[in-house]
Formats: sequence, structure tokens, C-alpha cells
Amino acid sequence: MSIDEELAKAVGEDATEAVNLPPRRRRDAPAQKRNVGLLIGLVVVAMGVLALIPLTFKGSAVWATTVDKLVADKSLQGRRVRVEGTLVKGTLVKRDRPCEFRFKLKTNESIVEVRYPQCVIPDTLQDRPEADVQVTAEGSMTADGMFEATLILAKCPSKYEEKNGKTVPVGELELR
Repeated sequence: MSIDEELAKAVGEDATEAVNLPPRRRRDAPAQKRNVGLLIGLVVVAMGVLALIPLTFKGSAVWATTVDKLVADKSLQGRRVRVEGTLVKGTLVKRDRPCEFRFKLKTNESIVEVRYPQCVIPDTLQDRPEADVQVTAEGSMTADGMFEATLILAKCPSKYEEKNGKTVPVGELELR
């Protein structure tokens, strides 16, 4: 048998087999079931991931506020809070045993005492009589009204003040 005859026979057999195939719907039914199962599995996994997101971030959320709002809002007690205020002059003290810093922050007329149980504070946190120091403390308010800080950030106090529309170094305002 020649190649041409074998090819004609093979083409003829394929054509007859194609005519005898079952309808296309029967062949796709298992694939459709498999696709629906895959879709349901993906939906379940997505719902699981979405359910875990709030639980993951719950402990890392920090409420930012000022001293007067912290003192007024008792619901913030025990929660992680980032409080901003001005260092009250003359209140920054260090204790050696146990090693800690204590100071007071104020906003408007409200004052809160801050306890920072670390031996080192930022260099910019200095009790300077000539300038106000803005401080951000992160931690939680205790039941006795003291703020227990875990992180302290201090903005660099301005080295210049304005006098008659010009900026002059702090302390020179009184000299002139």
C-alpha cells in the first residue's frame, strides 16, 4: 500500500469517527463541573483572606490625638494612642533606677504626665527655656491618668523667631 492510499484511508477513518462522536455538550459537562468547583474554591479562599485582614491590623492601629482630647476622652484609656503636645518647661527629669524619663505635655490648658521607661531619649527632646518643644509620644493611658510611652519623637525647636517681619536667632529678641 502506498503512502497516498494510507493517507486517504486515514483521512476517511477520521471523518467517519468525527461523525460518530457524541454531542459536544456531553464532553464539556465534566469541564463545567470542574470550573464551578474551582470558582467555589477561589471564593472560599478569598473570603478567608478578607476575614483575616481586620484581625491582622487590629493590634497595629494607632489613634492620633492631642493632649486635651486624650484627657477628655476616657474611651482612649488602655488603647494605643499617639499624642501630640508641647513640653511643659521644667518638667523633663531622668531617674536612674529604674532608668526612665518623665515629663509633662500640654495642649491648650490640658496637661498629661508622660512616663518613658527607657534610658535614652531623642537629642531634640531638651528642656529649653527659650523655645517650645513639640513632642509626639506613642503609648497608652493608664488607669491612674499617666501616659505610658513606648516611643518618643521631638520636633527640633525653631532656632529663629520673628521680630518686625525678620527672623532673628532665639534669645536675641530680649537683647534688642
